[in-house]
Amino acid sequence: MSDIRVERLADVLVNYSVAVQPGHTVLIQGSPLAAPLLKAIFVRVLEAGGLPMTRIALPGLEELLFRHGSDEQIGYVPEPSRIIYKTFDAIISLMSTTNTKALSQIAPEKITLASWAKSDLFETFTARAAAGELRWVGSLYPTDAYAQDAEMGLSEYEEFVYNACLPDLDDPVGFWVDLSSKQQRIVDWLAGKKTLRVEAEDVSLRMDIAGRRFENCDGKRNMPDGEIFTGPVEDSVEGHVRFSYPTVYQGRRLEGVHLWFERGRVVRATAEKGEAFLLETLDTDPGARYVGEFAIGTNAGITRATGNTLFDEKISGSFHMAVGAGMPETGSVNRSAIHWDMICDMTRGGEIRVDDELMYKDGRFVIGI
Repeated sequence: MSDIRVERLADVLVNYSVAVQPGHTVLIQGSPLAAPLLKAIFVRVLEAGGLPMTRIALPGLEELLFRHGSDEQIGYVPEPSRIIYKTFDAIISLMSTTNTKALSQIAPEKITLASWAKSDLFETFTARAAAGELRWVGSLYPTDAYAQDAEMGLSEYEEFVYNACLPDLDDPVGFWVDLSSKQQRIVDWLAGKKTLRVEAEDVSLRMDIAGRRFENCDGKRNMPDGEIFTGPVEDSVEGHVRFSYPTVYQGRRLEGVHLWFERGRVVRATAEKGEAFLLETLDTDPGARYVGEFAIGTNAGITRATGNTLFDEKISGSFHMAVGAGMPETGSVNRSAIHWDMICDMTRGGEIRVDDELMYKDGRFVIGI
């Protein structure tokens, strides 16, 4: 018996998030673990008149590549992948794994090599997305591995995932349209502003946002979604931040990450757990030590961290920053092979001021809009 939540999520991803139209070429990718949702998406694409292509990867192949591949093999990018990123109209990607820690013992330099090799692909991807030529969305299919990371049973974790993606099961698209309208008022208020300051426990940051655009994240690229973000002026970030939530990147879980900025660049970085990996990754390339994204999470259905950035960065009452590549649509020009989101709680005395006006306090927007 099919799960109505799977069917509804597939419908949202295909007909709302990437809005497939007749003749659109659509890549659908994930692992066999996500078969129910992959099949439902495939059918919805066909019903919409799209031209689907599936790319199904066996769990564990990436780990095998890193363990047994030469540098040449690790850095190899198949030509069909380049064609997809250059020509397809839409990409729907599902996270689904048996082991979220599969890469935790892989040498960081191997992961860096793979990131470098795909950096031009990432630039093509972001440029086409910014130009409206490529629509994409990433989502997740619940597995035991994700449930274990979240310290939940599988059925409990399924409830968590689907409640975050489909807060109104009877009208899932209507919910995201309404959230989009609310967030757009905040984005409009931010237009033309010049400076942004963040103050909280273990946080004191200042950055310039003049000439930069905030984006309204309303389910069109991530599912679940719920954030507004921009790319701050690259050499403007000053101060420090200790991220209150653990952060996960390339299968590594780090805790107590603390970054110090001068003229936009990370000049000092520490972590209570995973510091060596943090420092190695920040040295991936020159852009890795600059901020590509500043964002505020708005999804009220996500109230706790689960060790998965797709959900954690949307936590209502939090902000997050990404070191590395920025999104061109914000005006960011920072380029890097990495994009690493780190998340901080703002519910206990945190404040965000824009052009010296209080915009956000204790995890809530306070501007009259």
